[in-house]
Amino acid sequence: MTTSDSLRDTRIPTHESVTIPAVGFGTLIPDPLVTRQAIRAALEAGFRHLDCAERYRNEAAVGDAMQDAFKAGKLRREELFVTTKLWNTNHRPERVKPAFDASRRRLQLDEIDCYIIHTPFAFQPGDEQDPRDASGRVIYDSGVTLVDTWHALERLVDEGHCKSIGLSDITLEKLREIVAVARIRPAMVQVESHPYLPEWDLLDFCREHGIVLQAFASSRAWHRLQAFAALGHAMEPRVLEDPVITAIARRVQKTPAQVCLAWAVQRGTAFLTTSTNPARIRENFDISALPEDAMREIRDGITTNVRFNAVVETGVPGFIPRAR
Repeated sequence: MTTSDSLRDTRIPTHESVTIPAVGFGTLIPDPLVTRQAIRAALEAGFRHLDCAERYRNEAAVGDAMQDAFKAGKLRREELFVTTKLWNTNHRPERVKPAFDASRRRLQLDEIDCYIIHTPFAFQPGDEQDPRDASGRVIYDSGVTLVDTWHALERLVDEGHCKSIGLSDITLEKLREIVAVARIRPAMVQVESHPYLPEWDLLDFCREHGIVLQAFASSRAWHRLQAFAALGHAMEPRVLEDPVITAIARRVQKTPAQVCLAWAVQRGTAFLTTSTNPARIRENFDISALPEDAMREIRDGITTNVRFNAVVETGVPGFIPRAR
C-alpha cells in the first residue's frame, strides 16, 4: 500500500500493477440533477475514485458530471479511477459485453478502470431489472454460473477497454471459487465492512492474492444518503455511536465518521462513501491517520458483530428501491 503524507491520498496496488485510490465516492443517488451536483462537489473536494452501476440508473448523469470537470480543465481522465457494475439480469455471457458497452456510452468513457459483477446472483435475463413472479419472489436464472460470467469479464479485459475486473457482495467461499479458476484474478471486491463487520478473514485472503477489499456504499433509505456501508448504514446498533469510536473521535478531534473511514484505510482497505451534502462530502474526504493505540482499541475493544444488508444471501440490495 502506498500512502502519501495525507491518508486520503492512499493508493492500494493490485496483483496486476493497477493502483486503486482507497478513498472513493459512491454514486447511489436517485435524482440525476442531484447526482451531477454531488459528483461535482466530490471532485472539488478531492475524490478521484467514482463507483457507479448500471442498476443505479444514473450513469448518464455521472458521465455528464465527469465531462463537466474535463471540459473545465479541472481534471484529466487519467487522474480518475472509475468503476461500474454488471447487473444481475446480464450474467449470461452473451449479455455481458452489450451491458458493458452500454455503461461506457452512458458514462461517456472509452475505458472503464474496473468492471464489477454487482452480486454473485443471476436473475432472469431481460430488460426488467427486478424480475419477480406472481408471488413477488425474485426470478433467478439457473442457466448460468458465476464462473461463466467471470470468464466473460475476462474477455472484456482482453479486448482492451476494461483495465480490471472485480466482484461485489461476495462471500469468502465464493471468492475462493473464482480465484481458483480465474485466468484474470479479481482486482477488487466490494463488501459490507465496518467496525461491526471487519471481515478480517476475507481481508487476509485478499491481501494474499493482491485483491483490494473495498467497503461499498449504501444507504438505508433514499432520503438518508449520508449513511454508508463503511459506517454501518446508520442502522441499529449505530457504529457511529459506539463508545469506543466516540471516545477516539473526541481524543483526535475528528468526527466518528472520520474515525471509521480512517480506520478503514489504515487497516488496508478502500472505502466508498456517499452524500449529497457538500459539507458532508468534504468531511468524509478530510481524514487523517489514527494513532496506533486507537487502531488497537477498535480491533480489541469492539465486540459487536452484525451484518446490516442481506444482499449476500439473496442478490437483492436492500438499499436500492424496486422500480415502480
